[in-house]
Amino acid sequence: MLQISYIREHKDQVLHGLKKRNWKDDQLSIINRILELDDTRRRLQQEIEQCQASLKKYATEIGQLYKEGKAQEAEAAKVEVASIKEQMKAPENELREVKTELENLLLEIPNVPHKLVPFGQSEEDNEVYKAWDKPLPELPQDALPHWELAKKYQLFDLELGTKLTGAGFPVYLGQGARLERALINYFLDRAHQAGYKEVSPPLLVNADTARATGQLPDKEGQMYYVERDNFYLIPTAEVPVTNLYRDTILEESDFPIKLTGYTPCFRREAGSYGAHVRGLNRVHQFDKVEIVRIEHPDNSYQALDEMLEHVSSLLDELELPYRIVRLCGGDLGFTSALTYDFEVYSAAQKRWLEVSSVSNFETFQSHRLRLRFKDGKKKRLAHTLNGSALALARIVAALLENNQSPEGIHLPKVLHPYTNFPLISPQTTP
Repeated sequence: MLQISYIREHKDQVLHGLKKRNWKDDQLSIINRILELDDTRRRLQQEIEQCQASLKKYATEIGQLYKEGKAQEAEAAKVEVASIKEQMKAPENELREVKTELENLLLEIPNVPHKLVPFGQSEEDNEVYKAWDKPLPELPQDALPHWELAKKYQLFDLELGTKLTGAGFPVYLGQGARLERALINYFLDRAHQAGYKEVSPPLLVNADTARATGQLPDKEGQMYYVERDNFYLIPTAEVPVTNLYRDTILEESDFPIKLTGYTPCFRREAGSYGAHVRGLNRVHQFDKVEIVRIEHPDNSYQALDEMLEHVSSLLDELELPYRIVRLCGGDLGFTSALTYDFEVYSAAQKRWLEVSSVSNFETFQSHRLRLRFKDGKKKRLAHTLNGSALALARIVAALLENNQSPEGIHLPKVLHPYTNFPLISPQTTP
């Protein structure tokens, strides 16, 4: 959530940033409304504080008058006190209404895009930040997409998932389940080696937690909701892991804070029909290892670069062709100031599949989290960042498709110690 002081001091920058997000003039008018409400809030607060000062003064005077035996004057002063209290009711009621409207409007404002974020309407306008500079893998004409390879080698079963739960909930089997577990352990081990502290968080969170990282009120429709308990199933480990530091005041010496966590992720949106959402391309439940960083504002963009390098190293070791794209304003997430997506190439589908988003939220989340640090005598908001390192479903899809051969599916060497088999084939021990 943006701070009102930031909106007031950087109004032109905020409006320019919202235009990058394709906000129209009628939407941009909300900024003026926020500033008007803040002016009203200040006026009402001042009026109430003046009344409170008068009440405090009268309280002292009344006590003194009684001590001096001036009961009649004291009673007259008490009448004035009652009058002031009555006068305060209207501005107090109005202040409550103004604060509520102001809070609701601020929750509607997305983060201001970083200057590097390009203008654009959709993912089609994202910029290629780092292109794949080697030949893309080419497969024979009879190469299979991963959903057919899954049937051939009995790796996962979408129909079983539909039977147990519904569409979009895959059941991993045998070598497929072992590959999934191997990838999780590999990603966690690499995060640990990079200095990230491992966290195993709850998979359900309350509304305060979802609101603090920006999932509410922006993404209610995408999250699964347990109405009886007022809990939400997490769409990403970012939500509970970042919230570990809600209502926290850090010392500068605490930076950097580097956390990682593996969780299943639950998302209602399943996309449209067609080949682009078949198999593991888009599902309601998938596994993901997340990395989260809490940084001093002066260092957060260096931290973002380090996170990009970490994710790049994972894909290099998995021997997957990938590119990095910088999201345009129209594709940028609600809470993000700058986001880079990693996409791996699917040779069988002949398309790029997103497997990671790495973002800097600057102070947007920390303002909601009330996550601050001591900077001398002042307290300042920290910066928060997060990234997928990595999301497994599409990684599995690309590994299967890109490495298929007549003998079976050859796994990259880095996974051999985790799977205990280098090749997926009908002969591999289940």
